[in-house]
Amino acid sequence: MTRMRAVDAAVKILELEGATQAFGLPGAAINPFYSALRAHGGIKHVLARHVEGASHMAEGYTRAAHGNIGVCIGTSGPAGTDMITGLYSAIADSIPILCITGQAPTARLHKEDFQAVDIAAIAAPVTKMAMTVLEPAQVPGAFQQAFHLMRSGRPGPVLIDLPLDVQLAEIDFDPGTYQPLPVYKPAATRAQAARALDMLTAARRPLLVAGGGIINAGAEDLLVELAELLRVPVIPTLMGWGIIPDDHELQAGMAGLQTATRYGNATLLASDFVMGIGNRWANRHTGGLETYRKGRTFVHVDIEPTQIGRVFPPDYGIASDAKAALEQMIAVAKERKQAGTLPDYSDWVADCLDRKRTLHRKTHFDNVPVKPQRVYEEMNRAFGRDTRYVSTIGLSQIAGAQMLHVYKARNWINCGQAGPLGWTVPAALGVVAADPEANVVALSGDYDFQFMIEELAVGAQFNLPYVHVLVNNSYLGLIRQAQRAFDMDYYVQLGFDNINGDDSIGQAKGYGVDHVRVAEGLGCKAIRVENPDEIGPAFDRARRLAAEFRVPVVVEIILEKVTNIAMGAADIDKVTEFEDLAETAADAPTALLPLA
Repeated sequence: MTRMRAVDAAVKILELEGATQAFGLPGAAINPFYSALRAHGGIKHVLARHVEGASHMAEGYTRAAHGNIGVCIGTSGPAGTDMITGLYSAIADSIPILCITGQAPTARLHKEDFQAVDIAAIAAPVTKMAMTVLEPAQVPGAFQQAFHLMRSGRPGPVLIDLPLDVQLAEIDFDPGTYQPLPVYKPAATRAQAARALDMLTAARRPLLVAGGGIINAGAEDLLVELAELLRVPVIPTLMGWGIIPDDHELQAGMAGLQTATRYGNATLLASDFVMGIGNRWANRHTGGLETYRKGRTFVHVDIEPTQIGRVFPPDYGIASDAKAALEQMIAVAKERKQAGTLPDYSDWVADCLDRKRTLHRKTHFDNVPVKPQRVYEEMNRAFGRDTRYVSTIGLSQIAGAQMLHVYKARNWINCGQAGPLGWTVPAALGVVAADPEANVVALSGDYDFQFMIEELAVGAQFNLPYVHVLVNNSYLGLIRQAQRAFDMDYYVQLGFDNINGDDSIGQAKGYGVDHVRVAEGLGCKAIRVENPDEIGPAFDRARRLAAEFRVPVVVEIILEKVTNIAMGAADIDKVTEFEDLAETAADAPTALLPLA
């Protein structure tokens, strides 16, 4: 056994559990932990400008780095409360992050000490475990349990709160014999897999719905293999986008009220059987359940047993890790294919492909100010198949999900359920930290961008380059569109006449904040675009600048102030289309790339 401070044992366990990257801010109550980070040197650290930003950086890191877990660190009091939004975002999307906070000494926890707050109680509803460690000897077990819980079952975040005296106390710890706890994941049986395939093959028009649980399990290749064996089309959820490439013949589009393609909704409505794997039937995906379920049989496979039946009762449910379930189903499907007992779904696949070729929204507009649809058309042209997109919420994210193309798992990194404004900048920095050579492109509206704009300085300081596409209509666009139901346009306008504006640019025309000068003041590069023909060249220049200077590069595109993006209020068969529709793929130049 070795005698050491509790914080030295904690940092050593982080290393032994495979953690390599932390994001955070030092402070008086967490300085002992930082002294251990400095002494051991095995974990890289990025200094955030806001503690909430650190939590979102950890999220972005985990979402991009399969198998590794992002760590965020803050001092006592408001540092922990600031990270609650990141913890909520992480647990909502089944993302493991470890949040470590400092705390007042144990003897003063009940005395209303400066910055002493019961962060464990506050964080409990949005974590798998939230623990204030009161005994120094419990520190190794707390960290060991944290990694066990984050990786077992449905993944999620953990918070460990360390009082100052607990951090500094000496304990006995033997790192040479430390062993991570076994990870628990339920696994489907062969009989369950066979039953699910019996139900699927009894249908005439079956679909697979591929959720984010497949990505968490690292099972995207298995999903594609099963789809190809069965010749069954796949509809990814927003969190599962990229599991199957957009130009794969069996990728049938996304379904939903907002982040959906026209052909995806049409195919879902034409189906008679749906097997959801690693998904949670989110309301933005299903819309009204009566319409979504009508005339269809459902199988639901999810790692969390209580998730099955939570939204609606499936006809058959399997509690299983997605990888384990897919392995069993593939084994059964291969046997049946060899025996010649699998149905022929060629006609159904052809019908789905026909919808995919023809049901599109128009993207090519030459308007000035720019229409947002044109932005996504140009993004598809400019950014390659390996691009990792990062986005969170708003009309920009909704339109992006309708019109962009994604070809790989973890190449659409999106905050699905929580949708906090400001998430995009810090999450993108976390993605770059996980994969420094990746082609990362973030997408924000102006309000999301302004929420945590200070984190751009982190990208400049730590050389985390990416391209940030900022679509600026100087409006809370999604809320404005929702306010149409109340016949109002109330406190959603962000524009004002900037007294420091340049008459030659859009900022002097009532668009308010000069994002270019703010970004440059934070150490980044920035480009403003007001003409649609300038968008593509601006993207090319941005990529060159990011590569040359190794900093974030903002491309601000001045949009028309009011654009209504296609979406529904209740049912997926009643999505309202506001703009002209393209009758063929040729009328929407990048709406559908050639099939693989």
